[in-house]
Amino acid sequence: MDFPDELKYSKEHIWVRVEGNRAVIGITDYAQHELGHITAVELPDPGDDLDQDDSFGSVEARKTVAELYAPLSGPVLEVNHEVVDTPEIVNDDPYDGGWLVVVEVVDHEELNLLMSAEHYEEFVSVAEEE
Repeated sequence: MDFPDELKYSKEHIWVRVEGNRAVIGITDYAQHELGHITAVELPDPGDDLDQDDSFGSVEARKTVAELYAPLSGPVLEVNHEVVDTPEIVNDDPYDGGWLVVVEVVDHEELNLLMSAEHYEEFVSVAEEE
């Protein structure tokens, strides 16, 4: 599994790449692997406001539908329409082409609640042992 060091991670298997006052958000390599072949992605519209820990969309796979939970609060600036049209991109390239939304960071303190790559990797290994 790949857990890039420059990203932050949530317990709900969402990654965050901070770029100034913008945060690019997607699901982790672990999440896409656990879900299996992704068949549909439902995302909010640009301009929608996300509230940290609230659902902002879903990812459907052959086995299940998983809710997406916002790692940060803020307005949606961009949506990756390519993953809506071609959802398997999330399986093939979860950290680059498979990003989901870009959100304006309105509370930088929320970033402190996210995990580093090292902590996320530990979190995933404990989950796999259970």
